[in-house]
Amino acid sequence: MNKRLFVLLSVLVVASLALSACGGGGGGGGAAVKTIKIATQSPLSGDNSAVGVDIKRGAELALEQMGGELTAMGFKVELAPFDDQANPDTGVANAKQIVSDPDILCVVGHYNSGVQIPSSEVYHTAGLANVSPANTNPKVTTRGYLEVSRIVGRDDVQGVVGADYAASQGKKSAFVVHDKTAYGQGIAEFFKQEAEAKGMEVLGFEGTEEKANFDALLSPILAANPDVVYFGGMYGQAALLFKQAREKGYMGMFMSDDGFDSSDAAKIGGQSLLEGAGTFYSTVSGPAAVYPDTAKFIADFKAKYNADPQPFAAQSYDSMGICLKAIEAAAKAGNGKLPTRAEVAQAVRGLAEYKGITGTVTFNSIGDPVIAKYFVIQVGSADPAKWPENPIVQTLDIAPPAP
Repeated sequence: MNKRLFVLLSVLVVASLALSACGGGGGGGGAAVKTIKIATQSPLSGDNSAVGVDIKRGAELALEQMGGELTAMGFKVELAPFDDQANPDTGVANAKQIVSDPDILCVVGHYNSGVQIPSSEVYHTAGLANVSPANTNPKVTTRGYLEVSRIVGRDDVQGVVGADYAASQGKKSAFVVHDKTAYGQGIAEFFKQEAEAKGMEVLGFEGTEEKANFDALLSPILAANPDVVYFGGMYGQAALLFKQAREKGYMGMFMSDDGFDSSDAAKIGGQSLLEGAGTFYSTVSGPAAVYPDTAKFIADFKAKYNADPQPFAAQSYDSMGICLKAIEAAAKAGNGKLPTRAEVAQAVRGLAEYKGITGTVTFNSIGDPVIAKYFVIQVGSADPAKWPENPIVQTLDIAPPAP
């Protein structure tokens, strides 16, 4: 080859490589598109997937509807969904994968506190913001991590709300069962403490991992014949326990928590949930229709997914909205530069009076909402399609315990 031609070609190749280097990557200059990802973690398979899938869908819909401002600023915004299977080990493994992707600047999730707590240790170490739409165990926020915030209330309040309601209905005794998880056992303990403080006699406090045959647990329950059987945990176990108790003749009140709040509870428990003194559950998430600003969300959700939203889908929509707004604020503060994870975490916590579809959110110093809603709801139909119509018997606005 002609020496002069070889030199010219070499110069052109070097110049081309230099231009490529200048234009690539997340924070590079020029007109290159900078990618931002927001992850979700929730159970997309397994027993808790009815709610977990709609947590992902709520976030997905919010990203589609509210990501335009970041797109206009030159960012490409993507959803990165992860299936935690309601399993702590899976959640932690996913969290490690999430923090290894530098494009991910915020996480929406989880559903189960027992998964969120260890997973968020990974987010905290990496400085990655996590906005929870559903996790209620106090430890979620009492660790004081800047990166972890939630838009719902806490079990040390929710358990009290449930016990107070049972006592207000004249119930004098309770048998308390939990699923041995951080969430289920925690809220069961708060229910027990408040029930005793209200003068109720707690005739038993038992944990179980059984998911099929509850005969061994039902024997002491039936022998004690309490006014209330309370279950701390998720709908799959609770609804089956309640059904088997009815089949064996128990006619008192059933009560549970927001882990019970799924239309699949009606599929499992059926008519047994309506018999006797009825079935009630406390929750930090009322049916989507109870919030004044959710009409468009419900219509859009149903049009996109051909189903009504499950509990926490609207909260997930708001959690994604908070992530987007915080990233947008951090990017604007940096004159359009791709923000760091630390900047996004600071921006999330610094948001004040964020107006979501489920209410206005301001976080306190540890990431709890300064006011949270709590509901007590009665199961009103054995038809899963009518689950969103379950009547609300009590609504409360309560501040969290002082940090």
